[in-house]
Amino acid sequence: MKSLSIVIPAYNEEQRLPQTLELVVDYLKSRNFRFAEVLVVDDGSRDGTAEVARRAGAQWPEIKLLQNPGNRGKGYSIRNGMLKAQGDWVLFSDADLSAPIEELPKLEQAVQQQNAAVAIGSRALDRSLIGVHQSAFRETAGRFFNLLMRILVGLPFWDTQCGFKLFRADAAREVFSRVTTDRFGFDVEALFIAKLKKYKTVEVPVRWNHAEGTKVSMFGDSVDMFLDLVRVRLKQFQGFYK
Repeated sequence: MKSLSIVIPAYNEEQRLPQTLELVVDYLKSRNFRFAEVLVVDDGSRDGTAEVARRAGAQWPEIKLLQNPGNRGKGYSIRNGMLKAQGDWVLFSDADLSAPIEELPKLEQAVQQQNAAVAIGSRALDRSLIGVHQSAFRETAGRFFNLLMRILVGLPFWDTQCGFKLFRADAAREVFSRVTTDRFGFDVEALFIAKLKKYKTVEVPVRWNHAEGTKVSMFGDSVDMFLDLVRVRLKQFQGFYK
């Protein structure tokens, strides 16, 4: 892998972002990529997230700030970053680095060995790799969502929601130019489109630690994510993804 873009969606991440960016830049320097960039996508934060990213960019030219037109959602942020990325491969990672950036080689190895265009980090394939678990309620809800996803959408994956996914640049552009989900259900739509477009996708177990401060509401967002599953199927039947 000669060049890499990393997309980090950020909403009110003033506290966590400085350490995250330092860790990511240190990692990139250790890899000696021909080209590397970090796109911080500020989703209309009400705190100093944008200023943190600007200061980091002044210190490390790899870091670039993108700003959404207001608070549009994680899916919108990822789409914004993925379509502006310049690397041959594009990783999107949560701002809390729940999956450590050092797990990237596992995704790289998977796409190379299996000639895949997409690799997705997974908490479900090997739960012994989870250091800090979510609450039992959240983990159970996640498994139930995955079951519904398999029934309604038919994807074969055990964990579509882990925020650590690697796309080949051409796949990223084709997939995310068609994604319409702005909030937390975007992962399923992106992976569904990748399947329709015949981009081979592999699921890879990664280390993961729950970080406090999640932006996902267990009630409001869970309902929206279920409805997003239904919408994806309806769009397919209507020929939207052709």
